[in-house]
Amino acid sequence: MTQYQTITFDQAGPVARIALNRPDAANGMNDTMTRELADAARRCDTESTKVVLLTASGRFFCAGGDLKSFAAAPSRGRYIKGVADDLHRAISTFARMDAVLITAVNGVAAGAGFSLAVTGDLVLAAASASFTMAYTKAGLSPDGSSSYYLPRLIGIRKTQDLMLTNRMLSADEAAQWGLVTEVVADDQLAQRAEELVGQFASGPRKSNAAVKRLLLTSLQSGIEEQMEAEGRLIAECAESADGHEGVDAFMAKRPPKFA
Repeated sequence: MTQYQTITFDQAGPVARIALNRPDAANGMNDTMTRELADAARRCDTESTKVVLLTASGRFFCAGGDLKSFAAAPSRGRYIKGVADDLHRAISTFARMDAVLITAVNGVAAGAGFSLAVTGDLVLAAASASFTMAYTKAGLSPDGSSSYYLPRLIGIRKTQDLMLTNRMLSADEAAQWGLVTEVVADDQLAQRAEELVGQFASGPRKSNAAVKRLLLTSLQSGIEEQMEAEGRLIAECAESADGHEGVDAFMAKRPPKFA
């Protein structure tokens, strides 16, 4: 296990596990945490990694930026820009890596914690989890890719509502809005997350990576450009070892055994 101060990181075969680990500070993001998160994301961006599970220790998923560290900084703007830059580096790596990112939200996700939570390719939430933007309560503006993801996930009107009013969503409401993939009982969150980890650890890495790449470009591309990308990627998948195995297994009426 790699040693960090504010997160835990463990890689076992095709599975990487990251946990925010400042429970006494509600897992608030300071410069150390976002720097370490960016480094952990870099470690996940390898050909051997198929799935990354991101969760948190303690009662909170993440209460957002660590305002105590913000207030103590000699230059608040410069400090916060550095925190945001490292967080954005982590999120960009998670979005563009081949591995599937599962976020398991175990408690309150506020501010940058909300932003980080919804970047998952699959987002699990404990029934007691809750979600709020909270930025403008502190006189700040959103970061952590929320102004990119939220309009795409829920539309501009609901995004305006969340960002301007700082309304709190329950886990069930977040699922109804389309921010969360699945809500599970608090005591079942870890088990359900591990079930999905196992599914992707034994699944076709290249196919899942292709899904991520296609969806990243789908709202910026014209239909012909997007279909050309689809054609090229499905051809690449068909030529891969997993593509051969998937088709051969289907024809033989047996479960596939992906690399």
